[in-house]
Amino acid sequence: MYESYFSKIPVNKRYKIVANILLTLNACFTYIRCNILSELVCILLTLKSVNFIRKITKSDIFKIAGISITALLFTGCSSLGMGSVEKRATKLSAGIQRAYSVNPTTANRVSPIIVATADRYDMDPLLIAALIRQESSYRPTVVSNASAVGLTQIIPRFWQQTCPGDLFDETANVNCGTYILKKYEASAGSMPKALAYYNVGPTGYNTNRQMKKQGKRYAKQVKQHRKDLKHAL
Repeated sequence: MYESYFSKIPVNKRYKIVANILLTLNACFTYIRCNILSELVCILLTLKSVNFIRKITKSDIFKIAGISITALLFTGCSSLGMGSVEKRATKLSAGIQRAYSVNPTTANRVSPIIVATADRYDMDPLLIAALIRQESSYRPTVVSNASAVGLTQIIPRFWQQTCPGDLFDETANVNCGTYILKKYEASAGSMPKALAYYNVGPTGYNTNRQMKKQGKRYAKQVKQHRKDLKHAL
C-alpha cells in the first residue's frame, strides 16, 4: 500500500515528505518517551498528517507497533527497563561499577539520584551517568581550575542563582547539571550540540573555532562513556 502510494509522488517531493515525517517525529518524541502506546499513536498521527496513509488498517497498526517497539529497544530510556527507581538504580549501579570502576558505595549512593533526576527531566539516565564520568569520575567533592564543583562540575558564579542550595550536595548537583543539559538541548536542537554547549558554553561554541572543536570532542567522549556503560549493563 505504501509503495504504490509513494511511487506516484514525484521524486523531488519525496524528500520533502520524508523530511516532514522525521521532523514531526523528532518533535513528538521530545515529549513522549518510554511509552510504546504513546509512541505508536505519535507515529500514526505523523503519517496521517502528511497523507502518507489514507486508511489505517489493523495490519498497519501491528506493523507500526513492531517498528515502534524495535525503536524503543535502542533508546536510552528503555536501557534500564521500566521498573521502580530502586530497581533501575540497582541495575545502573552495577553498570557504573563495571564500566567506570567506581566503588560500590559511591555507585549505590549516586545511581538512585541519577535515575530519579532522569525521570524528572525526561532524560536518558545513561547519558547523565556518562556525563558524570566525563566531568568528575564520580568524585563529589572535586573542584576544577575553573571553580566548577561536584559530580556534574557546576560553576557556581554562573548557575548558583538558577540552582539554589549547596552545589556540593550530590542531589542538588546532579539536578542542576541535568537541568542545564536539558536547557541546552532545547536551545541547541540536538543532544551532541547540547553536550558541546555544556562543555564550552553556547557563546564559545558559536564564536570560537577551537572551542567548537573542543565541544564536539567532548560530546564524542560522553557518547563513548555512555556506550561503555550500556555494554556493561
